[in-house]
Amino acid sequence: MSATESAERYPMAELGDLPEDIRDMLLGVQEKAGFVPNVFLMLARRPAEFRAFFAYHDALMLREESSLTKGDREMIVVATSAANQCLYCVVAHGALLRIYEKKPLLADQVATNYRKADITARQRAMLDFAMKVATDSATLSDADFEALYRHGFDAEDAWDIGAIAGFFALSNRIANLSGMMPNAEFYLMGRVPRPSKTENDPKSPKRASA
Repeated sequence: MSATESAERYPMAELGDLPEDIRDMLLGVQEKAGFVPNVFLMLARRPAEFRAFFAYHDALMLREESSLTKGDREMIVVATSAANQCLYCVVAHGALLRIYEKKPLLADQVATNYRKADITARQRAMLDFAMKVATDSATLSDADFEALYRHGFDAEDAWDIGAIAGFFALSNRIANLSGMMPNAEFYLMGRVPRPSKTENDPKSPKRASA
């Protein structure tokens, strides 16, 4: 399935055609990031599903009670999305992983073979559990939970890890179904310094690197 065929089958939504609440959300994303990620425009084709998807996404990825860091969560997404062969999620969330962990090489390592990545033993145990949920959840046993507990996780953390893996299994499949491609901007994010606002301002007397 080529990108052209996918675009014809499932064209992304146009901002001007969207309900006000979704349009305002996407304009906010655009203002903050400088572009609108394709996942927003693809899912916005079906507003009810868009709202449900991002409500659960935010409940998992922004949950303050969890012991998982933002980097931990993105690491789960990258590792399990690679297992599910989802180009969009590996590239997009790889960008976030590099930014949160401040490690330009990390996302490529996690996507290719997390067991050899520059991560802690705790994070490796987290990814072992996430990958089992993503690829072989029927065989989960007490031993898998005990392996997490030995690294300081508890049962609620295990739920967080598994729920993120499960939710992004859905996201991976929708991305592959729709032929969704990553925005070009994602590929360099977290790899090279980001220009500061003053650097982009022609009126600024000084240009500084981010």
